[in-house]
Amino acid sequence: MSSANTPWIERDLKHVWHPCTQMKDHEGQIPLIPVRRGAGAWLEDYDGRRYLDAVSSWWVNLFGHAHPKINAAVREQLERLEQVILAGFTHEPVIALSEELTRRAPPGLTRCFYADNGSSAIEVAVKMSFHYWRNLGRTGKRRFITLANSYHGETLGALAVGNVELYKEIYQPLLMDVVTVPSPDCYGQPRASWAAHSRAQFRFMEEALERHAHESAAVILEPLVQCAGGMRMYDPEYLRLLREACDRHQVHLIADEIAVGFGRTGTLFACEQATIRPDFMCLSKGLTAGYLPLSTVITTEEVYRAFYDEYEKLNAFLHSHSFTGNPLACAAARACLALFDEEDVLTANRARAAHLGARARELADLPHVAEVRQTGMIVAVEMVRDKAQRTPYPFAERRGLTVYRHALTRGVVLRPIGNVVYFMPPYVVTPEEIDLMVDVAREGIERATCD
Repeated sequence: MSSANTPWIERDLKHVWHPCTQMKDHEGQIPLIPVRRGAGAWLEDYDGRRYLDAVSSWWVNLFGHAHPKINAAVREQLERLEQVILAGFTHEPVIALSEELTRRAPPGLTRCFYADNGSSAIEVAVKMSFHYWRNLGRTGKRRFITLANSYHGETLGALAVGNVELYKEIYQPLLMDVVTVPSPDCYGQPRASWAAHSRAQFRFMEEALERHAHESAAVILEPLVQCAGGMRMYDPEYLRLLREACDRHQVHLIADEIAVGFGRTGTLFACEQATIRPDFMCLSKGLTAGYLPLSTVITTEEVYRAFYDEYEKLNAFLHSHSFTGNPLACAAARACLALFDEEDVLTANRARAAHLGARARELADLPHVAEVRQTGMIVAVEMVRDKAQRTPYPFAERRGLTVYRHALTRGVVLRPIGNVVYFMPPYVVTPEEIDLMVDVAREGIERATCD
């Protein structure tokens, strides 16, 4: 049936190749939804149908769509300067943003290196760690230690240090070799035992460091939540143990806070919950509240000094992106950070998270839900074939797709990761909108597991 959406869909399918998508799906069972505009937690298509953005438009949107203060900041910056090369030049937005980020980051992180997106930030951190040890004469330290089920992006370096096979397996011949250790993932553990389980799992990391520290530049991980790996979660105790072990073994710690930073876990940065400071902290997604592509790697003065030398020594970090430190993106990021102070967002989020968690835990009673887990504003619901044994559904059955399609008919965007239905809403979501999200998820799960 033709609608106002139809011409946009037809034009799209002639030329646009969508990310993380089997394009054939969009010719049948998964119609595209052309979005005309957004406001607050809602998106609207060309037919005027509205959709509650329960996944923050791929985890980037913090304060809702078309936020007036962020709009104004970008508009004002647009009238002054839209872009300038950051090699040999600078500008007020990138200076002020760097001051703000280093003020808020764990103490000791003092230097910001900018890129365009999360995967690029990981590439920067990986290269910078390797290059640091090279500049110190320790050229043998060239490997990286990573966690099973981890995800750090889809460029080749980021894929290499990740471990979600769906993304990685086909490109394995192109990737550098890494050391992978079991995750501290607490799936199936009572919440009261998360710290003990994470502590027990740390023995694998300790063994890996003892065996490989001499050849390893860094350990890289997502603090507290492995997002693309199915929203698997673990306790801050693991981070505390890892920081001490990395220091003892002289290995860097790279914290990938791209998805979990800026309040998603309940604190501005997830590392705060372990009171640790990584050697490199990678940020993107919520950095600009979802407005424009921007990422940064914040590192220490010690790392910075290893590259600071006479030109002839060739110790400089020769990595660049055309839009490094883009003024418009920096203006959006500064406005985003200002909102955290003006609206006391983290305090308000505690109430939102409590309501979201309480409502979502009701889903644990469903016969095919093995677990409902939560870290801050991130809640995940694990669908399984057999609840007692936690036997997963085969991926080819696409149970999550049933949830997704049902949710759209009810005006909610839920985009499960395989068989994991999750909620990661923007921080403007209301209790009534949370209720709608959870009610629709219940309906979708019941439909997806009814056989």
